[in-house]
Amino acid sequence: MPKRSNAPLQVLRPTGARGPTVLVIHSWWGLTPSFVAFGEALARKGFVVGLTDLFDGQTAADAEEAKRLRRAPRREPMYKMLIRNIEELQACDAAVGPDVGIVGFSMGGHWAVWLSQRPELPIRATVLYYAVRAGSFGDSHSSFVAHYAESDPWVKPAARRRMEVALAKAGRPYQAFDYPGTQHWFAESDRVEDYAPEAAETALERTAAYLKESLGRR
Repeated sequence: MPKRSNAPLQVLRPTGARGPTVLVIHSWWGLTPSFVAFGEALARKGFVVGLTDLFDGQTAADAEEAKRLRRAPRREPMYKMLIRNIEELQACDAAVGPDVGIVGFSMGGHWAVWLSQRPELPIRATVLYYAVRAGSFGDSHSSFVAHYAESDPWVKPAARRRMEVALAKAGRPYQAFDYPGTQHWFAESDRVEDYAPEAAETALERTAAYLKESLGRR
């Protein structure tokens, strides 16, 4: 498999021409149409949305392909690409204010937490879809909202508790929503067997309201 290029960030502009900035980080399936549609929905709600593409246009149909894409050689480490994406998003002429929101799905949620823990980054709002990651939040400047499925072997209750304890210890604002009758990937329309449209729409509305309230505030 060839090494991936340093692809520019895909930016979706809001109808109102300018708005607060949000970086969307896809799950291990890659930047599928589901995430593009999610980004377009946020743009319609007034946000400047950056769609990161960690797999350089490649997407996975099954878990084995996803694992291969995640392990594939890279010219640029994922964390450097994500930081570069944040800088590109901030530099967009449609961006309002210095603050950035992050929305991460599953694997992307792990990266969203990692980014939110870096005090040198301008992240003020972090949204997690069926993802947890612990570590220290003592230097974070972000608040957090998380969306969880009811049945999810990928998100262990003990891991969730560890993250929530770490957030509470650091005094970071945090709100969690649980969606009855849902499974991992419930917000991704490409995953037909797991997609729950009503829950996905509710999560989107909650995400947009949270981002609108949070971004631009110190």
